[in-house]
Amino acid sequence: MRSEQEVNRAVERYADTVRRLCVVYLKNHSDTEDIFQNVFFKYYLSSVAFESDEHEKAWIIRVTVNACKDHLKSFFHSRTVSLEEIAELPYDAPREDKTVLEAVLSLPKKYRDVVYLHFYEGYTAPEISGILHKNVNTVYTLLTRSKALLREKLEGEGYGR
Repeated sequence: MRSEQEVNRAVERYADTVRRLCVVYLKNHSDTEDIFQNVFFKYYLSSVAFESDEHEKAWIIRVTVNACKDHLKSFFHSRTVSLEEIAELPYDAPREDKTVLEAVLSLPKKYRDVVYLHFYEGYTAPEISGILHKNVNTVYTLLTRSKALLREKLEGEGYGR
C-alpha cells in the first residue's frame, strides 16, 4: 500500500488525465467519477515500483482504460440507459473546442483512443503502441485515418485546412 502523500500526489498529477479518458470512453459523468475513484484506489493498493514518472503515468492510463472497458462490458452497464450525454456535461471551453471534441468523440472507438493519447496527452506512436498493446505501424495507420476522418467532419463545420 502507498502512503497518503503518494496517493495525493498522484491524484494531483493525473486526475485530469483519468477523468478525460473516462469521459472519452464512458460519456457519462457518474460512471467517470466511479472509475476515477476505482483507479486511485487500485493505485493506493498497488505495490508496483515505478521506474519513472512516465512509467507511473502509463500504468495509470492502462488501469483507467481497463477499468472503463470492464465497466462497459459489465452486466449493469449493458442493462441501463445513460441519462447524461457528453454534450450535456458542463464544459467552459469555447464553442470551437467543443466542436473539435464532439468530432473526436464521434470517431469509432479504435480511432478515439489513439487521437486522445496523441493529441491530448502528447504521446508518440511508439508510446501509444506500448500503452494500447498494438503494433506501432497500426498506431500510425489509425492516426492517419483518424486525421482524415476529423478533417472531413470539421470541414463540414466550417473549419479550413
